[in-house]
Amino acid sequence: MISEWRAAAGRTFRALRDAPMTYGLIALCCLIFVLGPASGIVPGYGTGYVLQDAQRVYFRTWGVVPAELFAAPLGHALTPVTALFVHGNWVHLLGNMLFLLVFGVLTEERMGRVEFTLFYIGCGYLALLGYAVANDTSEQSLVGASGAISAVLGAFLFLFPRARVTSLLPFLFFLPLRFPAWVVLPFWVTLQWLAAGRSAQGPGVAYLAHLVGFGAGFVYAWVRHGRGDRVKRAPEPAPEGENQP
Repeated sequence: MISEWRAAAGRTFRALRDAPMTYGLIALCCLIFVLGPASGIVPGYGTGYVLQDAQRVYFRTWGVVPAELFAAPLGHALTPVTALFVHGNWVHLLGNMLFLLVFGVLTEERMGRVEFTLFYIGCGYLALLGYAVANDTSEQSLVGASGAISAVLGAFLFLFPRARVTSLLPFLFFLPLRFPAWVVLPFWVTLQWLAAGRSAQGPGVAYLAHLVGFGAGFVYAWVRHGRGDRVKRAPEPAPEGENQP
């Protein structure tokens, strides 16, 4: 039993050492969420309608509001960055952090800490900005790290196309199956594309930001690392997780 604990601790230490920014981003997003009104944990934000008002103000302050971004760009220029660390609810947070864990560790190891951090924030900014440009009159707040995480998925597809990822497919009764990234991620992009075309009829999910982020991440990895610099064979399997398109 003790040897198993030591082995688990060793794996955890190596993961933290090799991909500290990925785990740091996850920890930061979780901390910000728990301390904010969206979690419903901090009693100081009140309950009921008072809590709902606090959440609306919070999202509007730190999220991207396209109409405000273009009406006063200097005053809201940083909101596409702050919005990357704000999440609407527990499902939103946990879903995003799962994707970041599964795909971020290897991507950071490949890029390096500094490059990965700048890549994550820069592509996330472009993803949210792209959504804002396409919806420049919208008054709805946009929050979440999904644009940046979509960029990580795009880079992962270019860098590790043959890495196998565990996926849950609804039409196969959610059986966990392992597929290469070049199968899973294009399928995910297709779903985002189809959903973006019907987004006006569905829930408030910024599918367009996902597409912009994914494209930016793939193009960045292609330009920055190039075909000659790509990993020639599949790396060690990515951490187990549920890739839910």
